[in-house]
Amino acid sequence: MRRWQLNGWGEPKQVMELVEVDAPEAKAGQVVIDVRAVGLNYPDLLQIKGSYQAKPPLPYTPGAEIGGVISEVGAGVTQWQVGDRVVWMGRNGLADKTVAPADGPLRIADSLPFDKAVSIPTNYGTGLFALKDRACLRPGETVLVHAGAGGVGSAAIQMANAMGATVFATAGGPEKKAVCERLGAAAAIDYLSEDFVERVKELTDGRGVDVIYDPVGGDTFDRSRKVIGWDGRILPIGFTSGRIADAPTNHILLKNYSVVGVHYGAAVARDPMLAVRNMELLCRWYDEGKIDPLVMRHVPLEEAAQAFEDLGTRNSWGKLVITP
Repeated sequence: MRRWQLNGWGEPKQVMELVEVDAPEAKAGQVVIDVRAVGLNYPDLLQIKGSYQAKPPLPYTPGAEIGGVISEVGAGVTQWQVGDRVVWMGRNGLADKTVAPADGPLRIADSLPFDKAVSIPTNYGTGLFALKDRACLRPGETVLVHAGAGGVGSAAIQMANAMGATVFATAGGPEKKAVCERLGAAAAIDYLSEDFVERVKELTDGRGVDVIYDPVGGDTFDRSRKVIGWDGRILPIGFTSGRIADAPTNHILLKNYSVVGVHYGAAVARDPMLAVRNMELLCRWYDEGKIDPLVMRHVPLEEAAQAFEDLGTRNSWGKLVITP
């Protein structure tokens, strides 16, 4: 079978190699998943470059958001049968097959396509945890979503709307601005031609917003503090800008707002049922039409390295999905 492999860290097309390996077999307590789709995420790219907080041992196969069909179950596995449809927030996804611990995958309904399914666990799971559990978002509140046309931001726009909030979003360029509007943003701001600080002040009559969803960090975080309202909550989701911002405590005190950490993976590690509960709610929202993961492009497995290059140069919006 085919599998992408890294033997070092660097730019995707320089360090990723598509190799032929033996197909895995399920040992006791494991299942084999025939991979149907893999969602690409920015942390995957940071991992390939060696810039992520933790580095896995080499050789390493990227791909953490995996959808597929169980094709083999190991000894002692009773909760799964061959043919079950699943998603798994795991590892070694960029391959024709991968092995998962039996307690890792989540069951998905026949009504949920695999390309949509792999968009949910990370982007939507993180967003739901951030907005519902960390920010305690209430109906009628206002939310500013940065990078609203990306996989993370597009999910946040839809979920904040589903929770009854009014959503403003930033994006780079007219095309991405239009994407945010189609997703349900009450106002979209092109940060390449508009000052989002001034625009948000106009939209809120100077009050600022209740919640800021920030996967960018750096200067975006610094300037966002100018438009966070009284009792507001800033959610640092990531740092795609490449700079980790500082949060001045005197400003937090004076404006009575909170900077609320969001680490969904660690939360799920402490409470695995959190992922199950979130997936059930998100699948229900999908069936009800409240969310619809934005898939930009389907990419064949052999072009995965180029897809990561596109992800890094911002030549994408929504979700890039690998389809072996």
